[in-house]
Amino acid sequence: MSFIFIEKLKKNWLFAVGGVVIGIFLFLLNNKNHEEAVSEVPAVLSTTDVEEEQDDDSETIVIVDVKGAVKNPGVYEVDPGARIHDVIELAGDFTEEADETSVNLAEMVHDERMIVVPKIGDETDATESGDQQATKIKINQATQAEIEQLPGIGPAKAATIIAYREENGPFKEPNDLLEISGIGEKTLENMIDNIQIP
Repeated sequence: MSFIFIEKLKKNWLFAVGGVVIGIFLFLLNNKNHEEAVSEVPAVLSTTDVEEEQDDDSETIVIVDVKGAVKNPGVYEVDPGARIHDVIELAGDFTEEADETSVNLAEMVHDERMIVVPKIGDETDATESGDQQATKIKINQATQAEIEQLPGIGPAKAATIIAYREENGPFKEPNDLLEISGIGEKTLENMIDNIQIP
């Protein structure tokens, strides 16, 4: 009887040891797969981050056209937030004939902006022209409160103009505003003299 009992113990011990070995093997295998999966996640995220940064960079270039009394008129690329002062420097500064008082050097530039620096004594009164432009609403940069000052534009339409601008980019001509729901020919006619589109 004792011999049979000992044999059973040996068999059970072998099963127990075998079970423990298999359990350890499965644990290690599962742990290795988990580590590989975790190590792959940052690589995917970092690639996505790089792509997003590249997209952001492509959307942050501002292109400005400089004309008139500057030493090197032309089209220049500047960073967002650049001022007219920065663009004039890129264009080689004013010429001796430039009417510097007609240009607001502190004004922030935006994409597709055209800056014209008049000469002293030009027929166009640069100061008066600047004052007239200052009273107009720059529809591509205006806040909702500023847009609401336009004839026939309330809070809802102002919000729609901003949403359209953000989704489709800056307005290139006044007729682009007709694409906005709620703005028809009559509304545009009433406000066209009060808006500025470069």
